[in-house]
Amino acid sequence: MAYDDTKTPLLPVNDRNQPSSPPPPPPPFSPKSMATLKNFYILLGPLLCAVICLCVTFDGPTTSRNMLAVTAWVFAWWLTEAVPMPMTSIAPLFLFPLFGIASADGVARSYMDDVVTLLLGSFMLVLAVERYNVHRRLALNITLRFCGEPVNPPFLLLGICATTAFVSMWMHNVACAVMMMPVATGILQRLPVNPTDGSARAATPINNFCRAVVLGVTYAAPIGGMSTLTGTGVNLILAAIWKSTFPEAKPISFNTWFLFGFPLALLIFLALWVILCLLYLSKGSSRALAAYLDKAHLKRELDILGPMAFAEKMVLAVFGTTIALWMTRSITEDIPGWGALFHGRAGDGTVSVMVATLLFILPNGKQKGEKLMDWNECKKLPWNIILLLGAGFAIADGMQSSGLADILSKALDFLEQVPYIAIALVVCLISAIITEFITSNDAAATLLVPLLSQMARTANVHPLALMVPGAIGSQLAFMLPTGTPPNIVGFTTGHIDIMDMMKTGLLLKIVGTAIVSLLMPTLGAYVFVTKGGLQ
Repeated sequence: MAYDDTKTPLLPVNDRNQPSSPPPPPPPFSPKSMATLKNFYILLGPLLCAVICLCVTFDGPTTSRNMLAVTAWVFAWWLTEAVPMPMTSIAPLFLFPLFGIASADGVARSYMDDVVTLLLGSFMLVLAVERYNVHRRLALNITLRFCGEPVNPPFLLLGICATTAFVSMWMHNVACAVMMMPVATGILQRLPVNPTDGSARAATPINNFCRAVVLGVTYAAPIGGMSTLTGTGVNLILAAIWKSTFPEAKPISFNTWFLFGFPLALLIFLALWVILCLLYLSKGSSRALAAYLDKAHLKRELDILGPMAFAEKMVLAVFGTTIALWMTRSITEDIPGWGALFHGRAGDGTVSVMVATLLFILPNGKQKGEKLMDWNECKKLPWNIILLLGAGFAIADGMQSSGLADILSKALDFLEQVPYIAIALVVCLISAIITEFITSNDAAATLLVPLLSQMARTANVHPLALMVPGAIGSQLAFMLPTGTPPNIVGFTTGHIDIMDMMKTGLLLKIVGTAIVSLLMPTLGAYVFVTKGGLQ
């Protein structure tokens, strides 16, 4: 339905001149029809809330107990998906006022912040990239450079995976996986894949190369997203909760995160490439692929797109401008960046929304008066992620204002005697396990990161020293198809099975956890200034 058309009614209007058949009678109601597992999950949230309110007592204000009860309600619905996640994410808007945790206006402000506007503008830019097929042209151009003559399978795999990781740095990893997988499978279409009985594939060099490419794109998307603040929702959730919990501290800017996130993602990416080469690329791969895959095929794919249009050039120019503004807003203490001209009032979200606005002003060169973007394209915005980010703000604010954060901090006194390196490793592992088997990356980060900030206080370490490993760990969901949406995108291609994901994902999860645990006390301590506690 065209909702923007004022002549189109919002509700359907029946034509009285045409006969209509009576609707079928509804099935008779019975109590048994209500006894379903989904209805039990719906009741589970309020039941947990009621049990906590009746049975739990704290040495503190009543609001701290109410906050714990509401948190249990919200996370029960998140974990079971009894109610759609976007609706669960806005449940604090009515639960917090009803339980006396925050006013309606106070909790509503949590859902709109500079970090949220950063995400909104970034998604609009991604939609413009999708609209003009810029990602496909970029992927084919970069991959063409890596193909080799004759074909070199390890370097071709590196090119495809590196392209995916690069694209994922600037857009959400789910969107990147959805866009890049057709590019990758299009390259594989020329290869003769020989299925065997069931879902398994014959262990030929060609089939193994196909597995490596699909697994590479599947995992390179979330790994590339770790590099930048906008690459994945978890990074934004971390920045939002940090800013909300410690408003007096220096916020995590785009530039700050990139200094840590890019080396981290680069090391995990190289580990992914080495693992795939060892598991799936044999010495005979080049000879087997040479007859079916060469630069000519990639050039033909590029020729189909034709020369770069004016609209594509404009989107690329806007894209490059956005990255440059993000990277130069705040550089170092000696070189403050352009943000100093506005006395700290401009944030990364300011850039994101300003650039998104330009998309609706600049012409696309196709028809007179037509712009690069129109609002109909923005109906594809992923509001579920935006609302989940707002819920993370609300829960973090509620834990602070209700006093629950202080109570949780006192309950973790025993961690004072535990070495930091052990805590960071365990935190990363727990986060990786939760996101693999229980809930989504974003929900896991929203659940764990506020708790980790209090745990860090108790252990006498800088909060980011635990919050960052917890957030990164929640993105290491590589083992199961259901672990994260990019995993589902790769699994549905039919080139890989669960054993491929289990084998490769387990190795990548172990290596990724080790890299995070080693980088956080070294590079992380320098970038986030975690030595000597919170400043």
